[in-house]
Amino acid sequence: MTNMESGTESGTVREDERLPEHLPRLDIAEHAPEAYKAMIRLATAAKKGVDPVLFELVQLRASQINHCAFCIDMHTKDALAAGESVERIVQLSAWEESKHFYTAKEIAAIELTEAVTVLTDGFVPDDVYERAAKHFDDTEMAHLIAAITLINGWNRFAVTSRMVPGHYTPGSTAHRPAE
Repeated sequence: MTNMESGTESGTVREDERLPEHLPRLDIAEHAPEAYKAMIRLATAAKKGVDPVLFELVQLRASQINHCAFCIDMHTKDALAAGESVERIVQLSAWEESKHFYTAKEIAAIELTEAVTVLTDGFVPDDVYERAAKHFDDTEMAHLIAAITLINGWNRFAVTSRMVPGHYTPGSTAHRPAE
C-alpha cells in the first residue's frame, strides 16, 4: 500500500482523517481571572532571570513529564520561535542518551526541572541541586526554580481544564500561559 492509498501524502495524515478534538472543560482565565493574572505575573518575573531558549527547554521538559499536550504544543512552537533547533527539541524527551546535544548548564537545568517536577519520587536530590548551582548564581537559580514551578502550575491548569493543543501561535496573547 502506498502513502497515497493509505490516505497520506509524504507521510502526513490528511486533516479530514484525524480524530476529532476534545472540548475544553473550563476556561480558567475567564472563571478565575485573578489567579490567571497572578500566573502571568509569575511568568513575567521568572522569565527575567532565565535565558529565553533555556526557559523554553525547561517549560517543554516539564510539560513532557506531565503529559500536558497544550503546553508541549505551545513551548515547542515558542522554542522554535526563540531559535531552538528541531533536533534538540526532538531529543529533549531522551536527553539522558542525547546529552551531547546540550551544554552542561542546560543539562543541569533539565535535571533540576525533572527533580522539581517529579516530587513524588522524593525531595530534590542534593547532587542535582549542586550541579545546577555550579552553573547558576543564586539569583539565576531562584528564577530557574520559579520557571519550573510556573510550568508545573500551568500544566495542572491545562491538563485539568483540558486545554486543546494545536491552535497556539507564537506571539499570540489568547491563552498564552507562559507569557
